[in-house]
Amino acid sequence: MSYELRISWRHLCSRKSQKFISLITFISMGGVALGVMALIVVIAVMTGFGQNLRDKILGTNSHIVVTQLMSNGMEDFESVLAQVKAVPQVKDAGPFILKQVMLTFGQRSSGVVVRGVDPEREANISDLQKNLIEGELAHLDHAPPRAADQESGIQRKGIILGKDLARSLGAYTGDILGIMSPSVRMTPLGIIPKIKMVEVVGIFESKMYEYDANLAFISLSSAQSLFGMRDRVTGIEIKVADIDAAGEIARTIETQLGRGYLARDWMQMNKNLFSALKVEKVTMFIILILIILVAAFNIISTLFMVVMDKAKDIAILKSMGATRGSIMHIFSMQGLIIGICGTVLGCIAGFTIVPNLNEIVGFIEWVFDFKAFPEDVYYLDALPSQIQWLDSFLIVLFSILICFLASLYPAWRASRLDPVDGLRYE
Repeated sequence: MSYELRISWRHLCSRKSQKFISLITFISMGGVALGVMALIVVIAVMTGFGQNLRDKILGTNSHIVVTQLMSNGMEDFESVLAQVKAVPQVKDAGPFILKQVMLTFGQRSSGVVVRGVDPEREANISDLQKNLIEGELAHLDHAPPRAADQESGIQRKGIILGKDLARSLGAYTGDILGIMSPSVRMTPLGIIPKIKMVEVVGIFESKMYEYDANLAFISLSSAQSLFGMRDRVTGIEIKVADIDAAGEIARTIETQLGRGYLARDWMQMNKNLFSALKVEKVTMFIILILIILVAAFNIISTLFMVVMDKAKDIAILKSMGATRGSIMHIFSMQGLIIGICGTVLGCIAGFTIVPNLNEIVGFIEWVFDFKAFPEDVYYLDALPSQIQWLDSFLIVLFSILICFLASLYPAWRASRLDPVDGLRYE
């Protein structure tokens, strides 16, 4: 241990004549610890919210969507599928049709987005099968037989509704709905909208209100018939092995398919949402770093008091040959020690709180008798949190750096002290 570090440590140790200074030192250390702990917990929760939102979006949507530009649909989609599946890291792909329709049931109606999918392929592309709380995905092509339909020989197609959509329509599994297409047909009696009767064969819950209240699924063949698309589809939906590399894979697919095709990954399709989350995360980081800055001001005041108290010691050290650089090292190390100790304590507290966050929130709810995150509002059964080590490393780095920089000016002032002034009144 160098003599500068040994002297710095002794200055920070409590003595009877320095109890007040030691108290300020511990307060400064506690401020740093509190700031680091708050940063770790808040950033972990925001990261967890981002991951939770991503999982919900990808639970209903595919990782990459390929469409054909300047066309009313993709005609030779089977050849496109073959080319897409040949791209490395593509796990599976399938055609889909996406249109807006009007759903009617009794006296109720609702404008929704309907997606036509191949039931066999969809099970391997999205988590729709996992999100079903009632029914089966395979029933989209052929609804379960009903006694009345068996006698008349009617074979109905199926539809899967979002939970909130089914609630707003008052429809349950087995009910017959009408799908009204925006496209119309001309008859001798005039313009007649296309209407198709389908049976509710399932209800899904993605835990995202936008999807659960505005999205429905029908079979690909039903969509082609309803919208008059024959052998055409809206595009190809793709599932990849690494969702973080979806953007790069999308560019590879575009290059392989050539001009006239557009491949968009899940980040591009939800760019505004995830950009807003990223901005909020950075903003919270900047706001919470102010807590550490407040602690840094405490460090500055503490070191100034130490310098004033140790004026005689500084003068003696200089008289014995200590350089200005050595004096500066002594006092800057004090700020560094406070910063490191406070950061370590904050990390221990933060890494202890994050894994037990839901238990802590539950205890607070039990004590104050309120619900912090109602499930019907936030669609959360638990508060999501995830520690990212890069974020934690940046928090530790900024904390120690701020504390070290805060100690430089008091240390510089100490190094400029004249030994004659320090020993004049001794």
